[in-house]
Amino acid sequence: MSDDKDKGTLDREMRLNQLYLAIISRYREYIEEKEHISVAELPTMVLPKNQRVLGKAEEIKSSFGMYSYKSHFYEASINAFYFVKKNVDDVVMPLQFWLTPEDTLNFGVGDLLDRNVLLCSLMIALGNPSAKVLVHIIGGTRRVFTYYEFEGHAYMLDFSSGFKKFENRDALIKSLGIDDETIAYEFNDKMYVEIS
Repeated sequence: MSDDKDKGTLDREMRLNQLYLAIISRYREYIEEKEHISVAELPTMVLPKNQRVLGKAEEIKSSFGMYSYKSHFYEASINAFYFVKKNVDDVVMPLQFWLTPEDTLNFGVGDLLDRNVLLCSLMIALGNPSAKVLVHIIGGTRRVFTYYEFEGHAYMLDFSSGFKKFENRDALIKSLGIDDETIAYEFNDKMYVEIS
């Protein structure tokens, strides 16, 4: 009897999900029109002072006992990276919809940009204001990652290739091979800059 009830509940949830998808698809153009923000407005999405983001940053810091930025930030940044990688599923929505870092934390899902906006917010909340999301577009391929500068080096946090250390920011940017055929920009809560 219990199995029938579980199957009925799953069937109901599947039908509800299909209904939600049908509603979203029907109103896709309207939703996307209301969700549109320009790339120059992307800094409004990085929210290091959001209570949920600060709470998660405090949780990461607490694993070090008495957190010291100079002594613990690097390891804390790795912990934040793996937290997002393991706990936020990469989901491509059927429409363009911006999630805040709080949404991404609450629902545990987001696309590549949402995940990096959360990660950047966490890096800043952990004490590093140099953290930025970098978007690099070659042809139709978009690469998104977070990076920060710390003790004279630059560190790339890339969900597809992992953690990489560079001599400095210039070396990181040079590694991207940016030319006239590519688009690249970076942003955090304070700035948006096109990279050439």
